[in-house]
Amino acid sequence: MMETTEDLPAFALTEVDYSGLDRARVVQALAKVLPVGALLFDSEDVRPYECDGLASYRAVPLAVALPSTEEEVVAILRTCSELGVPVVARGAGTGLSGGAQPHPHGLLLSMARFNRILHLDAHARTAVVQPGVRNLSISEAAAPHNLYYAPDPSSQLACTIGGNVAENAGGVHCLKYGLTVHNLLRVRAVTMEGEIIELGGHALDAPGYDLLALFTGSEGMLGVVTEVTVKLTPKPQIARCVLATFDDVTKAGEAVAAVIAAGIIPAGLEMMDQPATAAVEEFVRAGYPLDAKAILLSEADGTPEEVAEEIARVSEVLQASGAGEIRVSRDEAERLRFWAGRKAAFPAAGRISPDYYCMDGTIPRKRLGEMLEAIQGMEGRYGLRCLNVFHAGDGNLHPLILFDANQPGELERAEAFGTEILELSVAFGGTITGEHGVGIEKVGQMCVQFGERERKQFFRVKSAFDPDGLLNPGKAIPTLNRCAEYGRMHVQGGALPHPELPRF
Repeated sequence: MMETTEDLPAFALTEVDYSGLDRARVVQALAKVLPVGALLFDSEDVRPYECDGLASYRAVPLAVALPSTEEEVVAILRTCSELGVPVVARGAGTGLSGGAQPHPHGLLLSMARFNRILHLDAHARTAVVQPGVRNLSISEAAAPHNLYYAPDPSSQLACTIGGNVAENAGGVHCLKYGLTVHNLLRVRAVTMEGEIIELGGHALDAPGYDLLALFTGSEGMLGVVTEVTVKLTPKPQIARCVLATFDDVTKAGEAVAAVIAAGIIPAGLEMMDQPATAAVEEFVRAGYPLDAKAILLSEADGTPEEVAEEIARVSEVLQASGAGEIRVSRDEAERLRFWAGRKAAFPAAGRISPDYYCMDGTIPRKRLGEMLEAIQGMEGRYGLRCLNVFHAGDGNLHPLILFDANQPGELERAEAFGTEILELSVAFGGTITGEHGVGIEKVGQMCVQFGERERKQFFRVKSAFDPDGLLNPGKAIPTLNRCAEYGRMHVQGGALPHPELPRF
């Protein structure tokens, strides 16, 4: 049976033009449902919201709403739905794929005022929080009960739980403890039409389809989160970290695969190449050896007996895989230093380069060495340096491409460099994102990852939640027209299409 586009919404076929919206009418309508001080529309007030962590492209929103209650969120979305106004929800703005990039003819819905931990149940090991609560704040609140929230993205000091749900964030300990989706029980959200929905529940399972997993990682395209119930994890009695050095990046990549193949699941298994360790060491003084071509960090946690056994097994595998020095953290302070260096990789890159472009793809672990060698070749072709930092245990790549946006052509070369990494990730049997999301950054590569039939199904799911396509339009799922254009430009060897947003 041949598929048609007859049952697809119009927004699936081509980009919708919202330029005809009456700005004054929109602002007046929103002002009626929001208290004084909760709606920004003057140019100097809305400009700070023009981008998220992907600052290469910027757009000034028509207005910014700052609701404090769920009732206000419902009123905002109903108003925008009636007027046909696109809405982009935003947390802390730490995202790296442009997922919170405002729409130039739409409303930016900031959830920053939803910043309370509503309930913490130490016996059930759960916490009910609002979406604007910082990731790290949950662990800080749970600490007196010897509990913590396991997902720990590098931006956990600033990023919010609502944004974590939108992007299905991970972190250095996601190998053992899972991504955001594995640490959620329930999400309360509001659809574009103003309907309140609850997905999941306070029990370990909920009746019906697993819409909680569908919603997590949907990048604000299905609904606006107003409340989240997360699982809390008991703090391990002890944790120790192994630092291993390698004189060859391929050996380091193969060592990662060997650790997992041995049936060992470390709490964290991270990899950094020599340029990355050099940049980090100058910044943090973590004690990293600078002569190694690559280092691995492997953490074991649990009881003292469990940790001792795992450290011995990991060390044996690493030594058999060609590791040079193997160093085990002597105390908690040294363990934290090892991880402080890894978590400081992004700001360390910012210290040595005017700009950097952080990529996010995932490949099979056994191909980490191949990917590193391929990236070295790309550095020569594009004339740009690249620091490589990996969530190696699950094959999640974070190459940091260094460039200077003030130098003509460097931003374009950095983007082309990143595109080649992503498309090679797909060719290696991986995917174009592990935790940063698609946003506007990787919309073109969605045309490579997924076929037309799959993309049509994505739009059908979106249409079930958001019939008019007003939530975060133009993100994550490329229209059929955009993929056709992407294909033509690939054939012609031209540049990749991007949303028509002003350059930084």
